[in-house]
Amino acid sequence: RAPLRARLRRDWPLLVMVAPGVLLLGVFHYLPVLGNVVAFQDYNPYLGDSPLQAFANSTWIGLENFRILFDDPAFWDAVWNTLSITAFQLVFFFPLPILLAVLLNSVLSTRLRGFVQTVVYLPHFFSWVLVVTFFVQMLGGAGLLSQELRDAGISPPQIMSNPHTFIVLVTGEAVWKDVGWGTIVFLAALSTIDPNLYEASAVDGASRRQRLWHITLPGLRPVIVLLLILRLGDALTVGFEQFLLQRDAVGRQAAEVVDTYVYFQAIITGDYGLGAAAGLFKALVGLFLILLANRVAHAMGEQGVYSRS
Repeated sequence: RAPLRARLRRDWPLLVMVAPGVLLLGVFHYLPVLGNVVAFQDYNPYLGDSPLQAFANSTWIGLENFRILFDDPAFWDAVWNTLSITAFQLVFFFPLPILLAVLLNSVLSTRLRGFVQTVVYLPHFFSWVLVVTFFVQMLGGAGLLSQELRDAGISPPQIMSNPHTFIVLVTGEAVWKDVGWGTIVFLAALSTIDPNLYEASAVDGASRRQRLWHITLPGLRPVIVLLLILRLGDALTVGFEQFLLQRDAVGRQAAEVVDTYVYFQAIITGDYGLGAAAGLFKALVGLFLILLANRVAHAMGEQGVYSRS
């Protein structure tokens, strides 16, 4: 193995190239981890001329913020709503990018495939304000669908303000916005499958369904398992803007998730210790789910996020 100095002299262009990304990751992802100390303090940002002085001058209260957090029924309502939405989207949203990638990969016309990809990718670049506005204009009480139903003598349903179907609404919005973008990874995975496998199976008499089941899906399985594990790690993160924009329309009981709970109960009120405690709780739950899902992936013979030691 070459000495460290020789490797640095050999690889310095690559190191310079990745240095901005490493710096960005350190400043915006790893450095803020030190702020978790706020979860164990009665933090007051005005107790010093700098954040370090505020940390030093704030009173240590141990696990008091966690006790307040766990004793709040509104917090557990937000956790339940978040987990329910995550589970619902894992069933009805997560498989759709896989299906769309398989369908796009089967399109023989390059021009048609490029057109469809452009159309389904485009909503990803819209802000949630624009997406929610679009759905209100289409499905709201004064939207296009309601007007057409009234003209036909039919009483329109309350879609945008019905708390009982809110989980279906937000999933539909997420599908419209991000299903095309989610196909990128699966299309890349499909491109790595050897075309000779399809040709050999076709010669052997395999049908399209058999080729899909025995070649395509096994080729996608490592990527599916990896993305599923990462999604489970974000089980308590289902978005912020989407739910904040629609919270007043359907009520807190239906639209309150962990992120909006932290915003209203900690950020607006200035109780930063409570918000940090909720964030640390989210991180620990996500870590536990990733470790658990990765162990299940190893039991299934997949590598997962990291390989066995």
